[in-house]
Amino acid sequence: MNLRHVLNLRQILPVAGALALLPTLPALAQSARPPAQIKITNARSVPLDSLEITTTGEQARLVAKLTKPLAPGKSVSLKLNKPSGCSYYLLGKFSDDVESDNDGVDLCKERSLRLTD
Repeated sequence: MNLRHVLNLRQILPVAGALALLPTLPALAQSARPPAQIKITNARSVPLDSLEITTTGEQARLVAKLTKPLAPGKSVSLKLNKPSGCSYYLLGKFSDDVESDNDGVDLCKERSLRLTD
């Protein structure tokens, strides 16, 4: 056996490390996409009357909307309609006339949102 053809440990470890990462690549790619639905929790003491989630930018598009008021302490899952990108704008209106708006929410990272005071 020729010693030039035998891989030494310094050559094997980087290759083995790269191969070990291959199964995680699809998971990393999937995390860069928003989920099919997002969980909304009303952590305030008053009902959440309305909530809209839209894309950001000049041509904002509605991707989810609360269909009925959400009682205090309750949660609901909203289906995202054709989400694109990761950054979204949220506008929630409560029964006490308080509005909660968040611009640039990263739904690729946040799978649930908790609305508080």
